[in-house]
Amino acid sequence: MKRNMQFSFQNSSPQTEAGETGRGDDARTLRAVQVLEQLGRGQHPQTLSQLAQRLSMPKTTLMRLLAAMERAGYVTHAPAERGFVPGPGATTLALTLLRTPSFTRSCVAVLSQLAATLGEACNLTALDGDQVVYVARVETDEPLRLHFETGNRVPLHCTASGKLFLASMAHAERDRVLSRIPLTRCTPHTLTDPTLLHSELDRLAARGIGIDNEEFVRGMTAVSVPVRDKQGKMVAAIACHAPTARVSLDDLLRALPKLQQAAQAMQKVFVDSE
Repeated sequence: MKRNMQFSFQNSSPQTEAGETGRGDDARTLRAVQVLEQLGRGQHPQTLSQLAQRLSMPKTTLMRLLAAMERAGYVTHAPAERGFVPGPGATTLALTLLRTPSFTRSCVAVLSQLAATLGEACNLTALDGDQVVYVARVETDEPLRLHFETGNRVPLHCTASGKLFLASMAHAERDRVLSRIPLTRCTPHTLTDPTLLHSELDRLAARGIGIDNEEFVRGMTAVSVPVRDKQGKMVAAIACHAPTARVSLDDLLRALPKLQQAAQAMQKVFVDSE
């Protein structure tokens, strides 16, 4: 997530920089932020030439900056596609910002209202490398529940939020992720065949939702919807899960309008925090 990153960058001449105290230094200092913001917007890896053109930055300057950011883990070079993508350091930074107290309180307020309406546990999740992390959570009051805590991580291939993140990816990116994560069978319903999983993810992408039909934990079902930024890119997910002894998958699917309303409210929390 970005915070206060809407800056306009211009290549300044030495005379301009000398005449405007500190402004040239500020622009140079913020170039790394600009690169991360541009990479974060993209659906595909971006090449050096593309970045240089979109950021109005000299290639030699950009090459040095990307090399330093790659050493620090903030960007990763994708050789097969000759481009750059955000690295694990960028994910760690974004998750750190997501856990600030004021932001978390706003997220919990949205989830609390949703949980009170549905009567079941509701979560805000984010993509953390090749896993899903719980950013915020409001538990149900029902005695029969599945206990998770903020900060817990769960798999991509068999959870509602994880499958939604995978479904939202471009096919090339999805292929890369699925090629390196173990498709562990957690229950008899877990999809471990890559072909079947791809087909399921395509269906979910068309519907714009994620579904866990007892695929992660036997006796538990879940549905998730995306939280998007101003550009329409998925940045998080809201999910509701419940034991099948109390709520069926069809019950949760009927609650989709409420989940989508909560996702819109959560989008405003994200936008207001920028």
